[in-house]
Amino acid sequence: MTAPTTKAPTADDEPELPRHEDAVDAFDRDRLPTPPRATSLLLRSLLAPMKARVTLTTFLLLLQQAAVQAGPLLVAYAIDRAVPAFRDHDNGPLIAVGAGYLLSALASGGLQYAFILVSARVNQDVLLDLRGRIFRHAQALSIDFHERYTSGRLISRSTTDVESLRELLNEGLQELVTVILSFLYISALLLWLDLALGAVAVASFVPLYLLVRGYRRRAGRVYRKRSTAIAAVIVKFVETMNGIRPVRAFRREAANDADFAVLNKRHERVNGDALLEMARYVVTSRLVANTAVAGIVLWGAYRVAQDSLELGVLAAAVLYLRRLYDPIDRLGMFLNSYQSAAASLEKIAGLLAQTPTVPEPVTPRQLPALESQHPGREVVFDGVRFAYRTGGEVLPRFDLTLPAGQTVAVVGSTGAGKSTLAKLLARFYDPSDGRVLLDGVDLRDLAVPELRRGVVMVTQEAFLFSGTVAENIAIGRPDATREDIEQAAKAIGAHDFISALPDGYDTDVRKRGGRISAGQRQLVAFARALLADPAVLILDEATSSLDIPGERAVQRAMATVLKGRTAVVIAHRLSTVAIADRVLVMEHGRIVEDGTPAELVAGTGRFADLHRAWRDSLA
Repeated sequence: MTAPTTKAPTADDEPELPRHEDAVDAFDRDRLPTPPRATSLLLRSLLAPMKARVTLTTFLLLLQQAAVQAGPLLVAYAIDRAVPAFRDHDNGPLIAVGAGYLLSALASGGLQYAFILVSARVNQDVLLDLRGRIFRHAQALSIDFHERYTSGRLISRSTTDVESLRELLNEGLQELVTVILSFLYISALLLWLDLALGAVAVASFVPLYLLVRGYRRRAGRVYRKRSTAIAAVIVKFVETMNGIRPVRAFRREAANDADFAVLNKRHERVNGDALLEMARYVVTSRLVANTAVAGIVLWGAYRVAQDSLELGVLAAAVLYLRRLYDPIDRLGMFLNSYQSAAASLEKIAGLLAQTPTVPEPVTPRQLPALESQHPGREVVFDGVRFAYRTGGEVLPRFDLTLPAGQTVAVVGSTGAGKSTLAKLLARFYDPSDGRVLLDGVDLRDLAVPELRRGVVMVTQEAFLFSGTVAENIAIGRPDATREDIEQAAKAIGAHDFISALPDGYDTDVRKRGGRISAGQRQLVAFARALLADPAVLILDEATSSLDIPGERAVQRAMATVLKGRTAVVIAHRLSTVAIADRVLVMEHGRIVEDGTPAELVAGTGRFADLHRAWRDSLA
């Protein structure tokens, strides 16, 4: 039997495109809402610490533009005064014009250089601050946010969207300020040179203003779609690369390639729409600008012929108009950058406006001091209810007391609520109703550092960071000595395999711990938890990656490690339950059996059935 193949999309497959378009539109609809004024408030907060430098850059640009706009005035003076004086053998005015032009050019260049130096520092500081904010805020957001907002989107926010803002700050913003200052300077100078000519020139700016406003509105819609399209491409890429093993195992390459091609095509189409809007704007603006200049030149030439306007004034007016209309194309490029940056900044502001669903307490409390001979703490679930955002109630009203120092195993079928119980105890989530108490203190009243010192969770994932084995173990206690690290590894049974690595404890485990096996990663995670020395230890399917010899080694170590501590062990393997003082059997968010392992095995309930089935599977 042959496996089905997935055909790459062709022109004949175009009718299927709306299915993918709907998926991209759904991606767009699922973006984070941006509160009113959040974008402007974010921009203000980024620029506030640099107010002095922003003021300096504005002042430098004002002076630079004043030096630049002196040129046509000098041309007018040369035509109407200096050249006639030169004919009368008076070289002074013409020399003064040449010297003035040279000085204005030097001043313009020097001021431009100073502006670039200061503005570049401002731009880099703004981007540095923004990237730092995104990274810090993403880490501070609660687990449920990360479960619904993909890492690909976060990458898009901190790369593509920040890059859009960089392009605006580095290239577009100066163009906008230059155009605005040019308009103000030139309007004032034209009105001063000749009131009628200046009034006509200023009136010609009205259609250009309407053109720019219409383009900005249309381009805004296009660039919001463009930002969403590129984010969808990044999300698909990251999702595929993170799941490359199942992709290869289930031969998803062709199907993924087809989906990616559609998303890529969508991105190309939106980019094409942006270029088309730009082309329309450039052509129309040039037509309006050239028509205005031609009309003013003809009218001005008629007035020169009638001796009601000096030739030098007309020449200066034409030069000024060309200086004003020539940047119109560049203004369109700025508007492109602006719309792209505005869409990106809106999405970043939406991300930064998210608040943790597990917030820090306003007035944190301290846990009572532990007696050295009793390192565990009492855990109480008091009237707890919990429901995830995406589904119904997982835990109906739930009451449970775990005495200090007791090891409790929690078993049950998939979806029974075992991991939810563990996540509530670790305060990855807060109860929808009720309280989780640690030695009588509500977890919501504990600051995060205080909570993490008291409660540590080891998950099935056993995530390791790039770095050495020693650094990964020390995450639980960064001030630990090498001797402390090695003692923790020995206690958990990881010392021998670590010592056998090429550089021992200094071996780099590489990305996600890929240099060592899954079972070895789990042992390192156990050593990390042990070194943190928590009062409450949660093991959520933490032995699932270990083989039988490895699991037995860990169980022997855990018998010593967990002594005196409060421990919650979530397990499918019933062999793990043997170390527990107490077993809870959960079904549909409720505890249906509660007792010692021996009591429940000897009974006729759910755990006895599970134990019997497990024992038969070993036969």
